[in-house]
Amino acid sequence: MLFIRNVIFFTFTSFGGAQAHLALLLKYFVKNSHFITEEELLELNALSQVLPGPASTQTLVGIAYKVGRLRLALITFIIWILPSAAIMTFAAVSYSMLDQKERFLEALEFIQPIALGIVAFAAVNLSRKILASQVSVFLAIGAVIATLVLRNAYVFPLAILIGGVISSAVETPREETELRVRLFSNINPRKLFYFIGVLLLFALLGALINTTSPFSLPIRLLENFYRNGIFVFGGGQVLVPLMFTEFVQMKHYLQGGEFLSGYALQQALPGPTFSFSSYLGALSMKNFGYGPGGQVLGGLVGVIGINLPGLILILFIVPFWDQLKKISRIRHSLAGINAVSVGFIVAAFLLMVLPMRFSWLSIGMMLATFFLLNNTRVSPPLIVLAGILLSFVI
Repeated sequence: MLFIRNVIFFTFTSFGGAQAHLALLLKYFVKNSHFITEEELLELNALSQVLPGPASTQTLVGIAYKVGRLRLALITFIIWILPSAAIMTFAAVSYSMLDQKERFLEALEFIQPIALGIVAFAAVNLSRKILASQVSVFLAIGAVIATLVLRNAYVFPLAILIGGVISSAVETPREETELRVRLFSNINPRKLFYFIGVLLLFALLGALINTTSPFSLPIRLLENFYRNGIFVFGGGQVLVPLMFTEFVQMKHYLQGGEFLSGYALQQALPGPTFSFSSYLGALSMKNFGYGPGGQVLGGLVGVIGINLPGLILILFIVPFWDQLKKISRIRHSLAGINAVSVGFIVAAFLLMVLPMRFSWLSIGMMLATFFLLNNTRVSPPLIVLAGILLSFVI
């Protein structure tokens, strides 16, 4: 029950995107409760960065699997995605409520500086632990520069790949050997076939559906989201431009204003950025004439489709991850992957700071959040609640 309680706390305080989520995972599941070690958390984070899909979701589900196996992992996944996905689906079903979006965002005025304080805490705290060599510092700085200069979705998988390759090449001793045959002999072939089959099933279904059929939209949406879930690296900041290109510019499922309004609302909510897909699915169904029931189905299709590939991959790999990381090339690549992740966190902080409306109060909120997380045991839920209450008072 303590683990579930921490999952609930994490779900309702995880503002700031994947970069801030890592700091909260460290606080809730390592420092406060010791469910896993810090080394295990960083390894899971590095693994999630390599895999396509939502990194925060995969890391959290990986922690749950280590603690309570498959059942706890699935319960954790549902708790994590359900609140924000339900809110975003409701927003799409009742799109007129977005006329009140400005009032809602005013009530959460200080959430952004609090999120920035959490991101800053993550950057400083992880930098101290991960950037222990010249190679790791070089990789982190390179990731920051590449992210800020290129601002392209391909930066994330390429930087992660390059970081892992460089770290593996530089830090792996030449005399080390690895018994790959022993590793893969422990993998159940039937289980491997099952996971690969499920991973491909819905993509094949989407390809087989006749696109002109009036009854095929939910299946087409499932294929759209599932396909993007397979190919999205780097988290929500990569997902959003890809979704805008496909759903607005190419397929015209919804208009640009509808898309951006929903994204603005999602940014004010805690939880996974990938829950934005539930809004897209529900509103796409509404724009094609489906009623409330069909729109709820569209929201469900969106959040399941986008998360399913990453969920399948993490549940398949985590059970034999302890064996996989014994391969020295893979083990030494984790240092480079984590260094690149630190660079992404620093870049995310800079990109989030630029559009923020600066005031002495917002700067004070950001610095206070960083100080409290860095020097006290104050729980993040209390900081978030204080920020919300302060927005009503001032």
